[in-house]
Amino acid sequence: MKAVRLWLQGLALVWGLAGMGLAHLTTTAPPAPAQACSEFSQRSCEECLKNVSCLWCYTNNACVDYPVRSILPPSSLCSLSNARWGVCWINFEALIIAIAVVAGLILVFITVCCCYCCYCRRRSRSRPDEEEEQLARKREERRLQSLQRKHERKLKHDEIRKKYGLLQDSDNPYSRFENE
Repeated sequence: MKAVRLWLQGLALVWGLAGMGLAHLTTTAPPAPAQACSEFSQRSCEECLKNVSCLWCYTNNACVDYPVRSILPPSSLCSLSNARWGVCWINFEALIIAIAVVAGLILVFITVCCCYCCYCRRRSRSRPDEEEEQLARKREERRLQSLQRKHERKLKHDEIRKKYGLLQDSDNPYSRFENE
């Protein structure tokens, strides 16, 4: 559970930095001196959240230190729907829902990919067996056709031999006379 909370906090930080835009990242302004978050209370959300360690609560317009140990701010400090961190335009509830949806989609995508790959692998293993069976059937058909043609040729040759008296039959009284 702690790992999930740390992951959520890191993702919220990345989300907040992305929301601030690249303009803030590319400027080379000197860092502001560290001020206590409570000094930004009763001002604006944007001023409070310039300091990454601060949390803005819309219920009482208070800027407080982010409770790092608990990952998500406790409801006694500020409700999740009114708490802002990183950027002012998204609250913790929406952030958690968005992260859950993205994580769920990633898990579904990975599951579908794994199932598809396993199905393809199983299918590719069975496919050569089917191809081998087809080749064996065709080979057997060709062999039988060859034997049939060979038998037909033998019958034709035997008829020709019989016609010219070259076939040694027991029922044929005449045989070819050979001179020595």
